[in-house]
Amino acid sequence: MNVRRRHISGIAVAAAAAVGLGTLSACSSDSAAAGNTDKFDVVASFYPMQYLAEQIGGDHVNVTTLTEPGQEPHDLELSAKQTAQMGEADAVLYLKSLQPAVDEAVGQADVKTKIDTATLTKLEDHGSVEHDHDHGSEGHSEEEHAAEAHSEEEAHSEEEHALDPHVWLDPVKYAEIAEGVAKAFEKADPDNAADYRKNADALTKKLADLNTAYEDGLANTDTKVFFTNHAAFGYLAERYGLTQEAINGLDPESEPSPARIKELQDEAKADGVTTVFYETLVSDKTAKTLAKDAGLKTDVLDPLEGITDKSKGDDYIAVMESNLKALEAALGAK
Repeated sequence: MNVRRRHISGIAVAAAAAVGLGTLSACSSDSAAAGNTDKFDVVASFYPMQYLAEQIGGDHVNVTTLTEPGQEPHDLELSAKQTAQMGEADAVLYLKSLQPAVDEAVGQADVKTKIDTATLTKLEDHGSVEHDHDHGSEGHSEEEHAAEAHSEEEAHSEEEHALDPHVWLDPVKYAEIAEGVAKAFEKADPDNAADYRKNADALTKKLADLNTAYEDGLANTDTKVFFTNHAAFGYLAERYGLTQEAINGLDPESEPSPARIKELQDEAKADGVTTVFYETLVSDKTAKTLAKDAGLKTDVLDPLEGITDKSKGDDYIAVMESNLKALEAALGAK
């Protein structure tokens, strides 16, 4: 079965009105909080970048975030004021291709240190990943199979495939990014380099322990297939030998076709799938409808694009540990 992931859509109109960086910040309420403090001022594009800056920077950094808690980051729009305030920061930490509005603003901003975390690890195109099944193909001629394959190939060529930006959900890749961020901080703020190095080492140790927990917890399961609302977990699935089947593509707001829903219903039976995962920042309607129609359970698998009071944990590590427990239950871990 072919899992198509569409390119992230153009910037949608944000639900919340664009406001100044200070009011968006989870770390400061000062209207000029993006810069001009006596600390190393870092603007982070969204929560996974904010977490890295806070963990590595410690007491030496003032971190503000462009994406307020609860806002779907793919849809972020920035005001002219936010873009201007970005120029007051010492550094901006972002993940190119995830948020088009941020990419544009970073390009316009006069910031000495621009850290594109997409360059600190290898991004992959998970749009070409296929999950093949033989069931349901009996009686088809070679010509019919060839025609189906050609049709599938044409469909793929018409779609825009993007490099999957959701690297932070793989603890190993996230640790690689953390190492690169630490080096950038050390270079930009050498007076505090020793502390940045110490903090980065502590963070990578936490991430290594998290990786071990995932390896151990998912090593022996009844099934390796899980259903998600959107295709955020490709790196995690690849790391731990799982198969992600997404209702939607990389864009969490896209709508699946009836044919896609039917595919998933058939696959749930074939692969022993028990659970349809949804997330906290986008609608769970489609996931719950699919689960109801297919007789499946639902649970939260959090893509960690933002922390809110609905999150099952108050930081990256805690939510990732919650995700592991959810996967263990859904996959039938021994």
